[in-house]
Amino acid sequence: MDLYSAARRMARPFRFTNPASYREVSLAGRGVIGDGCSCALVRPDGVIDWLCFPRFDSPSVFAGILDDEKGGITGITPVVWPFESLQRYDPDTNVLETLFRFERKGAIRIIDYMPWTNDPRSTVHEVHRRIECLEGPVELNIVFDPRFGYGASRTRVERKEHGLVARGSGGERLVAVLSGEAEWRPCEALSGHPCREDSGLQTRIRMGPGERRWMILSWDSDRPEPLAAYRPFDHLRDTRQAWREWAQQLHYEGPWRHHVLRSALALKLLMYGPTGAMVAAPTTSLPEWIGGPRNWDYRFSWVRDSAMAVRATNLLGFQHESREFFYFVRDTLQRGGPLQVMYTLDGAAVPPERELEHLAGFQGSRPVRLGNDAKDQFQFDTAGALLDAAYLYERSGGRLPLRTWRLLRSVIQATARRWNEPDHGIWEPRREMRHNVHSKLMGWLALRRGQHLARLFGETALEQSSAALADVIRADILRNGVDPSRKHFVGAYGGNDPDAALLLLPIVGCFRGTDPFILRTLDWLRAELGTGPFLRRYRMDDGVGGPEGGFILCGFWLAEALALANRIQEAEDVFVAHAEASNHLGLLAEEIHPLTREQLGNFPQAFSHLGLISAAARIDRALRLRDEGQSEPPHLLEPEPPSIEMGVP
Repeated sequence: MDLYSAARRMARPFRFTNPASYREVSLAGRGVIGDGCSCALVRPDGVIDWLCFPRFDSPSVFAGILDDEKGGITGITPVVWPFESLQRYDPDTNVLETLFRFERKGAIRIIDYMPWTNDPRSTVHEVHRRIECLEGPVELNIVFDPRFGYGASRTRVERKEHGLVARGSGGERLVAVLSGEAEWRPCEALSGHPCREDSGLQTRIRMGPGERRWMILSWDSDRPEPLAAYRPFDHLRDTRQAWREWAQQLHYEGPWRHHVLRSALALKLLMYGPTGAMVAAPTTSLPEWIGGPRNWDYRFSWVRDSAMAVRATNLLGFQHESREFFYFVRDTLQRGGPLQVMYTLDGAAVPPERELEHLAGFQGSRPVRLGNDAKDQFQFDTAGALLDAAYLYERSGGRLPLRTWRLLRSVIQATARRWNEPDHGIWEPRREMRHNVHSKLMGWLALRRGQHLARLFGETALEQSSAALADVIRADILRNGVDPSRKHFVGAYGGNDPDAALLLLPIVGCFRGTDPFILRTLDWLRAELGTGPFLRRYRMDDGVGGPEGGFILCGFWLAEALALANRIQEAEDVFVAHAEASNHLGLLAEEIHPLTREQLGNFPQAFSHLGLISAAARIDRALRLRDEGQSEPPHLLEPEPPSIEMGVP
């Protein structure tokens, strides 16, 4: 991060003036820690209010972010207000540090992490919290209040010799161990976080300068062990070292290296190590607009997300992760059945959508949903994403075996048969299907990538038919995917609705970024969907209702498209506005309020960080080409497309 940005962020501490101040913390006002199987959200007041164990898609242990009375939390918070809080990541790691500062003398540092070594076989499913008094004395209130099963399961917390053990009615178990003396008693309102009488316990500790204590949370243990048995010092050292060794693989030296590295670290947190799947986000039902109904479960793996991850990790030099993402999709297809929109973390069918009526939702944003009914939609762009991932896998040194090629060939053939059918499209509206231009574009991409792959496997007939049909689809987009005045592209055939996914027309290489038709499309999209540098996805009745914010991924697409249009300064301005809209730790949610710049939607969002990486690489290349006096477009992997020679037919 540049010095100006770092100084500005460090000068903006969180301030807590009373026990209810945590309600003022925004949706994205949190840090994230993880172990390659799950993630925890840590508020700047020392409270963990979201954690699912042992997997991202497991029922929650703490879900206070969705209901601060029923969801459950664990916290290490000061007893005395007011206090200020600062958070940062230990450089090049996902080890989180929180610093409490008091108006009167006193300072506490908490180090939060989940033990991680980049080997899923070594995962221990624990949260480690080190408490260090820098100035004192200081009193802290420690709460342990798990609510298994999204707060619907009865939880009983028992005192044991070395700590506490929480048991759920479904057999869940979570152990809490606090070093040093502690007198645990039933929760009260001292911390500002209500606890049910039948649930959590709390204790109050006093610490002097130089004193350190640990709190360990361990999943599925039947009893607490002495603190030394959890080896927290060893795990902290190993976790720091493992993250730093991983981060050293980064191949990006452009002007936004800090943002790119933090995005890469965030994406690694969202990768489910045992299978290579990547969740769209580790949370469910965080609202796209406060108080609105756009609250979805994103703890599944979308094919298009995985394909974007293959591209992004290849750009950065993380080839192991690129292969793992591709292997997950490949292995899932090998189980049989048609290509799906999304899968669970182990490649199974996503469960149907249901609502948790007992939870109030973040700041009253209901409903709270589990599962995702978009799993049953027909989204034609998925084929393009998959074939693009396979193409990039080959370009980065991988070798597709014949068995995988047979699966990909069936996807190419299905695309050839069905490209001219309507679908639901990338944005998953709950309404009738349309002929979405973006879906046609991705059908074109599937056949272009299929053309290349067919050549590798010696299938000349398929290579030629794929190339010919790709040209047919491109011509069809030019004929039918334009507005009535035939000046720019539109979101769907026969309409005049804007769709930010049109920005991919030049990005994936179907049309030149400098074509006048593309330039008019860019300006039209900004006029119709933009507020300042931010861009909404579309303007149509999607069957859901309620407002939403600017879609962060679309903003990064806009930056890429502007770079391809040779409008480099505009591209930089849009990119910086979105990168600097990240939270105090450099993390991005799904959307952003275009006026207040408050982040919205599930958090952290893979889409947003994938978009940042691609846009940073694209603009960096554009800047280098400009400085070297070259006029060629800033292509990353795609070739220069043909021009629209005679306008739109």
